[in-house]
Amino acid sequence: MSVSPNYRTYIIEQLAALPTVSTRRMFGGIGIYSDACFFALIDDDVLFFKVDDSNRDDYVSRGMKASLPFPGQPSLGYFQVPPDVIEEAEELARWARRSDEVAQKKELKKVRLKPDPQKNGASQKKQA
Repeated sequence: MSVSPNYRTYIIEQLAALPTVSTRRMFGGIGIYSDACFFALIDDDVLFFKVDDSNRDDYVSRGMKASLPFPGQPSLGYFQVPPDVIEEAEELARWARRSDEVAQKKELKKVRLKPDPQKNGASQKKQA
């Protein structure tokens, strides 16, 4: 689970059309963010994008595999990006934007599902 500096640089250069792309090391690989939203990862010099039902067929129809970081565990929703897509920066940016949208939707769901601590605290105070 390593990422070569050359591959990391190449991918970031290919994603230059996206706003504020940044990377963070994680679990021996690299997470890729657009603004603060985690939408991609690199593991063993392989690029994976976040998928859901809206874009999964783009990957499956091209024979791309899901990332399985933990043997025997289900996929975490990332699929390998086709090599020909990576080679064309404009096409890669289009696929990346769709994955970023998927990641943003997921983040919004997390925020909506989180309990509001102020509401919980206010209701607890009223009950006391």
